[in-house]
Amino acid sequence: MLDILKDHAARIGDRRIETLFDDSGRAGAFSLDACGMLFDYSKTQVDTALRDALIGIAEAAGVAQRRDAMFGGRKINETEGRAVLHTALRNLDGGPVLVDGQDVMPGVLETLARMETVARDIRAGDIADVVNIGIGGSDLGPAMAVRALSPYHDGPRCHFVSNVDGADIADTLRLCDPARTLFIVASKTFTTIETMTNARTARAWLSDHGVSTDGRFVALSSNTEAAAEWGIPGDRVLGFEDWVGGRYSVWGPIGLSVMIAIGPEAFRAFLRGAQAMDTHFRAAALPENMPVLLALVGLWHNQGQGHATRAVLPYDNRLARLPAYLQQLEMESNGKGVAMDGSTLACQSGPVVWGEPGTNGQHAFYQLIHQGTRVIPCEFLVAARGHEPDLKHHHDLLVANCLAQSEALMRGRSLNEARARVADKFTGAELDRQARHRVFPGNRPSTTLIYPRLDPETLGKIIALYEHRVFVEGVILDINSYDQWGVELGKELATALGPVVSGEAGTQGKDGSTAQLVSYKLRHGG
Repeated sequence: MLDILKDHAARIGDRRIETLFDDSGRAGAFSLDACGMLFDYSKTQVDTALRDALIGIAEAAGVAQRRDAMFGGRKINETEGRAVLHTALRNLDGGPVLVDGQDVMPGVLETLARMETVARDIRAGDIADVVNIGIGGSDLGPAMAVRALSPYHDGPRCHFVSNVDGADIADTLRLCDPARTLFIVASKTFTTIETMTNARTARAWLSDHGVSTDGRFVALSSNTEAAAEWGIPGDRVLGFEDWVGGRYSVWGPIGLSVMIAIGPEAFRAFLRGAQAMDTHFRAAALPENMPVLLALVGLWHNQGQGHATRAVLPYDNRLARLPAYLQQLEMESNGKGVAMDGSTLACQSGPVVWGEPGTNGQHAFYQLIHQGTRVIPCEFLVAARGHEPDLKHHHDLLVANCLAQSEALMRGRSLNEARARVADKFTGAELDRQARHRVFPGNRPSTTLIYPRLDPETLGKIIALYEHRVFVEGVILDINSYDQWGVELGKELATALGPVVSGEAGTQGKDGSTAQLVSYKLRHGG
């Protein structure tokens, strides 16, 4: 793969992207309309020869075969011996899905029905605030989706607590009425230290305010015994299988807070949107496959051109948490250093993913994106229309800014153009100096995903699109996108350090830096 990409990088050189538009059919040929959304990757260096080469790389890596194995229930998470079937959670109209010869769909649909019963009960009661306590995928997915779908929010207010920092839960509980608050404890094992620490604090908060904890907790966990010991009855425990990874779990019980916020019907629309993207991903040929093309463009920018980061820039304020969600999805999935066979990876793994919503970012980090020394590929997302018809002029300005940024990244501003802008103010050497500060190098790639409006179905499509993009990248890189051993070591050491930091144990065996920091904490920690 690397040799092929290097050859194309040498062929393309410093060619200007804008020259590719000398072909009047460029935009249409390098964009794709699928599932009601338009993905435009024409403002990149990808040309016909490179696209053909990238498709060839995907074919050689067995993307289609690996995709079919995933949807077929094969245990493609080989380091943990598990299937990868978050797609089954949104398989509302599909056929059987087999794991070890057993159809999992009856259980999936039964759990969905139980979720709907619990959600309807909570929505119909006197609960005013729902606090979801989780971390990682048990927090980022539902927190992002609830905010994204706020125009459809007609249930209790939803809050999200994830950080073990006491400030997180303290600040959240100050917004809630103990007499009308319900807690969702989201932990597959019901042992996650951050989640259970916050859950115990929530239980104490209710007791301190003289409120019974009966009926005030729902568990999203496969450890029904531990939940029962905690006092949560079986009808308020919703489990999920080991073939649903945390960062892929918003489609099932982890999405209960989303269902409580927007209602079961809208949640099913969310699932159907993802199912539509699944259907497209499975059926479309690779050159017309949106997740495949999104992945290949990303691989070209990272492994082909050496751009180590990727900015996700939604021009949709309600998608403010999408960059953080995609950060976990991409970096926890593809941030690996070894291939499937355990050998050292022969190329760079996944990129650093980051971003903020537009137009806020334009007044923050866009300076570096436009004029900095590093090229940062940008991925713009924008809706054709908003949810506020009386503020259409706001949305028009938002879209104008989005499109202008991608155009500016591509075109830039030459030194001669910069001189012309300030020629009436400066002359001679000072004119040249001032002009150079106003030069934009341009030739910086971006893609744009535009969709009609951010509704539950569209959000489902967007999330599923990026999930499958991560899958395709992982297959081509020959890594397991579905384990996350990299999160383990720090957690293990934190558990061991707990008694040291509290002063119950000494720092023997710790490095000098850690011992020094513990000493400072004990002196000043109160």
